[in-house]
Amino acid sequence: MRVLRFLVKLTIFGFVSFIIVIMGLYTYAFLSPKLELRTAGQYYIYDNSDTLLYQGSSTRKWVDLEDINYNLINAVISVEDKNFYKHHGFDYLRIMKSLYLNLKNKKITQGASTISQQYVKNIYLDFGSTWERKIEEAFLTLELEVHYSKEEILEGYLNTINYGQGNFGIANASKYYFNKEPLDLTIEEALILAGIPNSPENYNPVANYDLAIKRAKLVGQAMVNNGMLKQEELDGLFKERLEIYGKSSDENLDMLMYYQDAVMSELKGIKTIPDKLIQAGGIKIYTYLDMFAQEKLEENILKYLGDKDLQSASVIVNPETGGVIALSGGVSYAKSQYNRATQAKRQVGSTMKPFLYYGALEEGMTSSSTFNSQYTTFPLSNGDYYSPKNYGAIYANKPITMAEAIAVSDNVFAVKTNMFLGPEKLVEVAKRVGIKSKLQAVPSLALGTGEIPLLDLARGYNTFATGGYKIDVGLIRRVEDKDGNVLYEKEDYKDLVLNTNYTYILNEMLTGTTNSQFRDYANPTALVIASKLSRKYAIKTGTTDSDFWIAGYNPDILMVTWVGYDDNKDVAATYSSISKHIWADTVEALVKDKEARWYETPNNVVGVVLDAVSGVPTNNTSKATLFYYLKGTENVALNAEEVFREETNLVTE
Repeated sequence: MRVLRFLVKLTIFGFVSFIIVIMGLYTYAFLSPKLELRTAGQYYIYDNSDTLLYQGSSTRKWVDLEDINYNLINAVISVEDKNFYKHHGFDYLRIMKSLYLNLKNKKITQGASTISQQYVKNIYLDFGSTWERKIEEAFLTLELEVHYSKEEILEGYLNTINYGQGNFGIANASKYYFNKEPLDLTIEEALILAGIPNSPENYNPVANYDLAIKRAKLVGQAMVNNGMLKQEELDGLFKERLEIYGKSSDENLDMLMYYQDAVMSELKGIKTIPDKLIQAGGIKIYTYLDMFAQEKLEENILKYLGDKDLQSASVIVNPETGGVIALSGGVSYAKSQYNRATQAKRQVGSTMKPFLYYGALEEGMTSSSTFNSQYTTFPLSNGDYYSPKNYGAIYANKPITMAEAIAVSDNVFAVKTNMFLGPEKLVEVAKRVGIKSKLQAVPSLALGTGEIPLLDLARGYNTFATGGYKIDVGLIRRVEDKDGNVLYEKEDYKDLVLNTNYTYILNEMLTGTTNSQFRDYANPTALVIASKLSRKYAIKTGTTDSDFWIAGYNPDILMVTWVGYDDNKDVAATYSSISKHIWADTVEALVKDKEARWYETPNNVVGVVLDAVSGVPTNNTSKATLFYYLKGTENVALNAEEVFREETNLVTE
């Protein structure tokens, strides 16, 4: 009996303590500063002409609750939080029920988040599951509940929730899926939209119509169970297939969202701007975005990819500022928000070779230094052997020059050069020009077996495009708070990290990829677009079994483009020219009205007319081209093959 009385007292004490703690927390929340909703996490993005491009907190338009169809509101409450109007931020009975069921099933089968909690996550927090984050979520939920009405909370939730296909907020979702305003939705359309947030990738009708309808019917049943819809009404719905609009409004570029995402990712990486300040809202972000460049980029990606089941990513940079003026992370942001320009790490193929050949110039090789192009097996220091192949297994079976090796992208020449210099040299040059990815000093790195994000590769190429100056490549020019105070401004700083003489020589050699004089056992790799080009560009293409690359530049513009499959499956050789045509058409459109520019020849560099293939003096103008040298080395013909064979034991066919 004494034990029973003790347990009763303990229970009463625990209950009273719980009530006191809850009251204390709500009191603390009430006395805390009022949370900002419409400006919470809100930011403004401007293009390179300071024109407002985007405003919102992951949504372009805020719609008042009274302008949202009541069926949608009832559907959301029924399926997400049926006790929304009864609780004060937390549904304690639902929490206890979910805990019981999760323990019973020995796995998490049910959640208990309320609309208030989900809204807090949408505008203030990430979706991690640490205890620190959960405690912060609880306090913010309390503050939300004591400062705002249920209608204001519901309105904010509907304007920030993820509806899939890159659509945040009910206004965007209604327009995208049904080409309607939220007030004009039918009950069937409302049920579909209410069902999407549970799993945006799976329950949206563009990705999976049948699954979306199945989910919509469950939402409808929840409305029936809550007395918001009659069973016979539900039974009469979805008898015919609904028309899904499935596209953004005409004035919005779909791929522009990739640029926006990249901007926000860069913003979060600026250490001088605390996360709390970003969450507070009102941040003004001034970017390098050129809307004309973005339009042309998207236009050409869609033109050449068409209905092919391929992906593509590109970045366009102004070399002088390092500013990214256009970016695409995929073919359709609506179908996939994965940003292949910033997030994907791919093998870069032969676009790695310019970093190698710059290192070779530093170490005494010249544009006419030769190696034999033939099938070769390289003995490695660990006892293994490495036998790289040329594209199509085609070899010159004779000595070729560095200039020709670049023009036709000879793999054997590249690997020999890498081993001749020592693979550490290539890694060192890549790091020096700004590539941040970790690279392994191995013979195959010369062929681009290292994985590098596209934007990181562009950062390295921009150092060549500036003539040897490393500049911070990015999307953001300046960031201000809501009062106009400058929080961040990109430094106009150039660091000369390369020898300008060798950089010029390399840039000239990279024009050989469109030079028909280099036609020999193989064609120059960018010859297919040569007729489209109105001026000189330094260009390097790259190919792996699953990737097609092109990187090219002159003093006015740098563009890097990739085409391939997300799952790394092989890409048909017939698609090899797609990335090149995207590159050529886009770049030419952007420089059309500009005066043609090229790099000024340094005083210490001299040009010599030689036979393009053999690298020896010639009177045959049809095969002649300019080879560039550091003064004093133009008469030095280095047969690197002879030196190389003295140091290695090669096996050739």
